[in-house]
Amino acid sequence: MFKREILPNGVRVVIEEIPSVYSVAIGLWIGCGSRDESKEQQGISHFLEHLFFKGTQNRTAKEIAEAFDSVGGHLNAFTTKEYTCIYARVLAEHVGLAIDVLSDMFFNSLFNREEIEKEKKVVLEEIKMYDDTPDELVHDLYSQVVWPEHPLGRPILGTQETVARLTRDQIINYYQNRYNAKNLVIAVAGNIRHEQVVEQLAGEFGNFKRKGGERILKAPTSKASYKQLTKDTEQLQVCLGVPGLSQEDPDIYALIVLNNVLGGGLSSRLFQEVREERGLAYSIYSYHTTYIDTGLYTIYAGTSPENFEELIQTIFKQIYSLKMYGIDKEELQRSKQQIKGNLLLGKENTSHRMSRLGKTELCYNRIITVEEIIDSVNKVTSEDVQKVAQRLFVKDAMCLATIGKVQVGPVWEKLLVNLEL
Repeated sequence: MFKREILPNGVRVVIEEIPSVYSVAIGLWIGCGSRDESKEQQGISHFLEHLFFKGTQNRTAKEIAEAFDSVGGHLNAFTTKEYTCIYARVLAEHVGLAIDVLSDMFFNSLFNREEIEKEKKVVLEEIKMYDDTPDELVHDLYSQVVWPEHPLGRPILGTQETVARLTRDQIINYYQNRYNAKNLVIAVAGNIRHEQVVEQLAGEFGNFKRKGGERILKAPTSKASYKQLTKDTEQLQVCLGVPGLSQEDPDIYALIVLNNVLGGGLSSRLFQEVREERGLAYSIYSYHTTYIDTGLYTIYAGTSPENFEELIQTIFKQIYSLKMYGIDKEELQRSKQQIKGNLLLGKENTSHRMSRLGKTELCYNRIITVEEIIDSVNKVTSEDVQKVAQRLFVKDAMCLATIGKVQVGPVWEKLLVNLEL
């Protein structure tokens, strides 16, 4: 069972005691990501995440790494479009060390000018590596197609130009503005005692009063669009889809079921027909990304250019079937059981449980339990799935991004003109 505390300065602490495990996972969840950046600041959230590992007033970068390596622990971080997380996992006996180092990184990072310039080189190499991975890059291209003038359409890493131009003053101002008490959630899950952890967290995080600025978010708009990035690749990388649902949308659980049926696993309609029946792709799947005020539904496939038309026709056929006929009772029950299994298996991992605590508290201002999700999924009907398919898959909303050496725009335009949805 989880417990929730709010420290006097507004920092939220969520804790789940799990006596049956050996480890503890702890994460600092900060409510800022790439959608909070101006056009000139692109990549600053992700770059700042890197700098937390580059040394503090009390520890060098090497000493930060050694603190966890010496006890067999794990330290890492990630940045998304709406939040950043710095997290650690250690044996229960070392939770005090983890809190001490994480708080040191959060409050006392030096943001040394020399380290900033060195880390720019590292991030620029990361961007180059990403650009050389077309099956990952196509997802960023797709976001740009859907939201070309909005921060959600920009890559989390930024661009080589924007990262190279970042200054120490910009970084510190962004840090002081975004990394404030009201924007911080601390999530802990594992073999700990609630009172002891809260006491230590209050001692480390309960006194800082940095107010920061108000988070102002503007919802994006979208229209049907297409973009191709020309690269000399053997496969054509394809992302196809529509704007999705926001995190509070009442149809969100019906969409979870729909996605599972359409492209969420090996038994999904797309995997079975595109790969198993027709052999059009090695990799084919779908997913939905939820944001505060919008969402993004994506179908991905890697295929040979000559198979593009048949691939798109096959995908459209399955979308049309969902809109016209929905799903049968067997598909509905199988999908619910698969979702339930995935959620319950995740409960066996302290990092997963910590992540659920931190993310839901930060994004929803409350804890959404696995049991609550399962209960909501169980209430979904076949009619609900058909209704959300009819709501989302609209011809005028269809977007496509491709990466490859063969231009497929004319084929896409022809297919879209003849599309019956």
